[in-house]
This record gives sequence, structure tokens and C-alpha cells, in this order.
Amino acid sequence: MHVADASNPRVFIVITTYNRATHLQELLSSIAGLDPAPAGVVVVDNASTDNTAEVLGALDLPVPVIVERLPRNVGGSGGFAAGAARALDEGAGWLWLMDDDVVVLPDALASFAPWMPRYSCIHGRRYDHAGNPFFWQHILNETIGVHLPVRGDVFQQSPVFHTNVGCFEGMLVSADVVREIGLPDARFFLNGDDLTYGWLISQRYPVAYVDAFVLRKTRAQRQVDLGVRHLNDSSDLSRFCGMRNRGHLARYLQLHGRYSRLGFGVGTLLSAAKEIIRLVAVEHSLAGSSSVWRGWRAARTILRDPDWQPEPPLEPQPRRTADADRPGAAR
Repeated sequence: MHVADASNPRVFIVITTYNRATHLQELLSSIAGLDPAPAGVVVVDNASTDNTAEVLGALDLPVPVIVERLPRNVGGSGGFAAGAARALDEGAGWLWLMDDDVVVLPDALASFAPWMPRYSCIHGRRYDHAGNPFFWQHILNETIGVHLPVRGDVFQQSPVFHTNVGCFEGMLVSADVVREIGLPDARFFLNGDDLTYGWLISQRYPVAYVDAFVLRKTRAQRQVDLGVRHLNDSSDLSRFCGMRNRGHLARYLQLHGRYSRLGFGVGTLLSAAKEIIRLVAVEHSLAGSSSVWRGWRAARTILRDPDWQPEPPLEPQPRRTADADRPGAAR
């Protein structure tokens, strides 16, 4: 089992944001109440066109905040890649990755602390917008390339549930592991990037989901529980990327000798069917079905691309001590 560098517990929160200034402000305000506090915060502004710049310019947090303003929107995947790279440059020992539509609970880092000597990739529990436990307990079936829900109370026998997928809405990951695995694959843009990143980590180290609430979603989502699958609302872009990114997932499965052409084809059919069911059950429309088929065709192009390469590992860096220079704020 990989044990993170105990001499560098510096946690950096890495946030990717795009045109959600109100949600971002709520998140940043909640970070001010964390006890213990993080070593710093990296906010990646994905070329927002709302008043995000004004929110970031008016910040007054008790911890250093570094703002990375990107010239164009590179999606959540590209944003987390840029934010992770900046956090590593600042000497982070741990990276806590999160979207902009959550708030952190005051004792979140204290809740993580008992698990950090044992695991190098940790997820805590989340509440949804209404304050109910958010369903996030899945296992990737490698044969079909689909993450399947694990029903019931996964914490009934143990306070930790081992999974093989990740979620950038709250993944806490050791900097050493990020260097070893490489940055999140920016080609995903959105949808499936975190699942795949968690799976890549799980090929080397345990990925833990622990029985401790650390986040609450602030953005309401339409959702429906079908028993065999919990579905939230989506968008045409997310549907397209979800299907397109199966091509990238297939290539990573191939690299690790886990790809089944027949099984993955069945999984692609199931994924397309899930999106159609989502349209009907959650959004009461079939208007987005064309995005599913376009994404399917794009995935086939990725599978045939002779130049496709995985994200490379990063060069290992000298470990900093607790007395290393602290990062400065950049706004």
C-alpha cells in the first residue's frame, strides 16, 4: 500500500470554475471556516464571462489563494490538469480536487486526517443540495467499461469502502501519486475524466471512500432513482463527451490489458441506452439524442487513432519540508 509523504501534509484545494460566480463565492467562503485550514487554494478560472473575475479580485481569505485564469475554456479536465500542475509547483503534499458547486464542511480536513497515513487517494461523503446523502458508490466493470452502482449500505461492516473509480468532486490525492500517474487527461474536456483517473490510480494503489461527510452540493439537480441506476440531469455537451470519452477509456484499458472488444461494445450500447433513458426519465425529452450518436462516432475515431498516447507521468520533485517557502497569493 502506498503511504503518502508524512513530512509534507500540505493540502492544496484545487477548484475549477466556469460561469458560476455565486456558487464559487459560497465555496470560497466555506473554505475560510476550515479547521484545520489548507496550505493554499488554487482556483482555475476557465475563461468565465460572468463576474467571476470580480469575485476572485475581492477575495479576503485567511489562506493563500492562487488564481489561474485560462485564455479559453478547456473544460473540467483541462482545468483540473492546470490546477494540479500549479499546486504541485507550489509544493503541495496533497491535492483536494473539487468543482465550484459545492461547499466544504468545517471539519472536513480533520475527518480526512486519520485516513491520510493509510491511503493516497481518498473520497469523503457528500450531502446533496437538500441535505440528503449524495449517492456515490460505484465500481468500474472493466469488461464492459461501465461503472455500476453498489447498492445498500457500503459502510455497514467497515468505515471504508474500496472502489476503483474517482470523482473530482472531492477527490483527495497525494502529490506523489499525481506525479506517478500524470495529470488528469485534458482531452476528456468533461465527463468520465475523474472516473478514469481513479481507475488508473486503483491499478497501483487502493482508492478509498470513507464514511465521513466533507462536502455539500449547492447546485440543485433534477434526478431520479431507477433502482438499478441513479440518474441526474445532464446537457448535450456532457452527453457528447460521455460517449466520446469511452474512446479514451478504451485506450487506457487496452494499455493495461483489460480491454474486451465484445464486452466494451456491449457497454457502449448500455451507455447509449442510459443516456436515452436519462433524457426520457429526467428531462422528459429526446432532443439531446443526436449528441449521443455524435459522441459514439467520435469514440470510434479515437479507437482508430494510431497517434493516441496516454498522459505521461511527471518528473519526481525533491520533497519539501514543513518549513519550505509558503506560496504567495496571486490575483
